[in-house]
Amino acid sequence: MGAAALPAMAGACGGDDDDTKSSGSGSSTSKNLKKVKLGFIALTDCASVVLAQELGFFEKRGLDVEVAKQESWPVTRDNLLSGEIDGAHCLFSMPFSVATKVGGDGSRDLKIAMVLNNNGQAITLANAFKDAGYGDLDAAKKAIATAAKPHFAMTFPGGTHDTWLRYWLLATGTKLDKVDIKPVPPPQMVTNMTGGNINGYCVGEPWNAVAVANGIGFTHLATQDLWEHHPEKALVVGKKLSGDTGLLKEVVGGVLEASKWLDDADNRSEAADKLGVEKYVNAQPDAIRGRLTGTYDLGADLGEQTFEGDQMQFFRDGATNLPRRSYGYWFLAQYQRFGYLDAAPDYEGLVADLILSDLYADAAKAEGVAVPDDDMKPFEVKLDGVTFDPAKPDEEAART
Repeated sequence: MGAAALPAMAGACGGDDDDTKSSGSGSSTSKNLKKVKLGFIALTDCASVVLAQELGFFEKRGLDVEVAKQESWPVTRDNLLSGEIDGAHCLFSMPFSVATKVGGDGSRDLKIAMVLNNNGQAITLANAFKDAGYGDLDAAKKAIATAAKPHFAMTFPGGTHDTWLRYWLLATGTKLDKVDIKPVPPPQMVTNMTGGNINGYCVGEPWNAVAVANGIGFTHLATQDLWEHHPEKALVVGKKLSGDTGLLKEVVGGVLEASKWLDDADNRSEAADKLGVEKYVNAQPDAIRGRLTGTYDLGADLGEQTFEGDQMQFFRDGATNLPRRSYGYWFLAQYQRFGYLDAAPDYEGLVADLILSDLYADAAKAEGVAVPDDDMKPFEVKLDGVTFDPAKPDEEAART
């Protein structure tokens, strides 16, 4: 990676602010196409939504899709709820955060239609903590303890980045009340770390790569080494699309085609070029390319880490895209475990309301995409070797 800083993005993935602006790009004007407006945050993992539009996969399905850059995750949430946008590249857990009032008003109107990607996020620490190395939990605990009360940043309460950060802290043996955790817009994370305001953060790319390129932080953990093939972003829809199943299935079909295209290794470099432009991620393509293709410059003289098949993934022969109900149970259990919820949530009711499993299965079958049969099967979280059984979420919620 180059040493130059990447440009800050006014429309990048944001923290917990109340701005409600969005700007559109790339919309067709044909009157014969069905209009759909999809939001995205300027992150590498918006790729399948953006490229479905760029490569014509929506248009060939009779869709006139406008992809609209959003200012932040709270803006994305609010625009989905108001109908300003019909769907979005969104944090997988946002609908659960909103419905449980961790990061919203309790609405159950946000629905998960499909998973967009696995893997590809990271925890970045300031160079002062370089003794933590890569993925060493004991060393990380010791490094964290050198600060009186370390300050960490994530992007949205109850979001995926917040969850990865808190899960990692508990895995190191660090009590959550011993650290300060706050939402910070990703474009401001490097600036805040440079100024000493935060000691670390969890976010999507390219902001982890920026810290390395600027020489002020290092990648301590890639999230695929926390939970291999974890759900990350999802296609989250509001009332219009969840109420028009035929239209939504066509949108899902277009995203699935883009997902297949992205998981062809020969297309990854081209994807970085297409995403790097100003109207999308607005970052140097080379900074996107390295982690998209699986080669991580870790920073702090830690060398490189190479991921093959477990870097950011968009399809995996359909294994990526099923919105498994077990994932919903897991996130809800973490909310109770972290102290966000005082009592057990309505696991079954929330998951049934928020995950459109049957719709996804129908759309996938129409595209000839296999639907995995592990929807409610137990799975292992790699970081601490814990197996989660969705039939027993209270056991996870009670774990210290």
